[in-house]
Amino acid sequence: MAGGSAVLLGPAALQAQAAEVSYATRCIPPAGIGLPDVNGTTKVEITAPATAKVGDTVDLVWKFTQAASKNPDIIDLPANSVQPSGTLKAAGAQTASVAMQGPRENPAIPKGGAMVLSEMKGTLKLTAAGQVTLTPDAYVVNAMSTDTKCAPTEPVGPAATITVTAGGSSSGSPDPSQSPSPSPSPSQSPPQSSPPPSTSPSPSPSSSSSGGGGQTDFTGKVVDVPYTCASPIGEKKATSPVQINAKKNGGGYDLTVQFKKSVMDSPIDIPADSVKPSMRIVLGGADQGAVKVTGPTNKAAIKSGAPIEIPDLTGTYKPGATGTSTLAPGVLTIEALGTTTTCTPDRSAVSLTLDTAEQASGASGGGNGSGSSSSSSGGGTSTGGGLAETGAGDHGTLKALGLLAGTAVLLGGAVFTYLPGRRRTR
Repeated sequence: MAGGSAVLLGPAALQAQAAEVSYATRCIPPAGIGLPDVNGTTKVEITAPATAKVGDTVDLVWKFTQAASKNPDIIDLPANSVQPSGTLKAAGAQTASVAMQGPRENPAIPKGGAMVLSEMKGTLKLTAAGQVTLTPDAYVVNAMSTDTKCAPTEPVGPAATITVTAGGSSSGSPDPSQSPSPSPSPSQSPPQSSPPPSTSPSPSPSSSSSGGGGQTDFTGKVVDVPYTCASPIGEKKATSPVQINAKKNGGGYDLTVQFKKSVMDSPIDIPADSVKPSMRIVLGGADQGAVKVTGPTNKAAIKSGAPIEIPDLTGTYKPGATGTSTLAPGVLTIEALGTTTTCTPDRSAVSLTLDTAEQASGASGGGNGSGSSSSSSGGGTSTGGGLAETGAGDHGTLKALGLLAGTAVLLGGAVFTYLPGRRRTR
């Protein structure tokens, strides 16, 4: 194979060379994460052909033997969640900035562990005869949709040199486009799917009807709820359409909360049993307090590029007062891979109204035996409102970008971002 390669490449690249260079580096963590800048040492091997001709397009490889920063003591990074990109400087006979990028391939990296970065590759079209030196420059580590930017803090010496001779283009690896590769975006991520158009049917006249008569199923309105989501790394605002449905069960109600039109692909592999959602429904009107509803964790591992599906959130409401009681979406909590993101409504809207009858040990401002709390824990105050409605049988799953500590959740056109950071208990 080596002999065949030499024949194909001819004098363009008779011998590849690899040399290591070490340089002081400052790495800046993502804004808002609360971590200081890191000063460390980057060690890099650059592989390039020893000789080539003017007109050749040569392949370059950047191999990290040591990254300047480690994985912060915040969260374990899953396999295939880290992607490096950077710039290789060409100087001497010609000057150029070569865009380098590696695949999103890495082993699982524990908290505080050394960053393991994939090899970055790029190409350079040679335009002048003479010595062309190659020097590593700044690079970016994209981990679960967050960027850590690293740059040299001292002059860096060349890591490889190509001797370029005059002559026509060889048949080694010509560049048909005759133009250098474009620079990658520092936070380049896999393409994301667009949310499908809404298919929710129009609300029926009895969509939030009271619990009187012989009715047993009660379908709430879909209400748009603006959230402020506080993750360990910072805050993110988003608006989500939410629906609360109820089914009468004796003197109480079985509740189901659905998030509508939620589609986005995950850029990383997500282990099974990693995502646990819950919400507190705020009670109003005659009744007071909150009811907790929860959803099961994901049963199967989710591959990169596939949607995350979280089932409906369910719980039981036991009324603590007789009269007209309202139910509105409250605080949404997402627990994933050791991190917690809490989304609090900036304002809440009533999704469902019920005629309730007081039950022993019911809600009425306190616990109701189903994870309720005082109304202050529910988040937001109840106001009127409601938009399009879907039937109670519509499962309307929450499909999200599973960054889990880097999870971006698109809820009907609004994005919740769950980024890695310190646990909220700190």
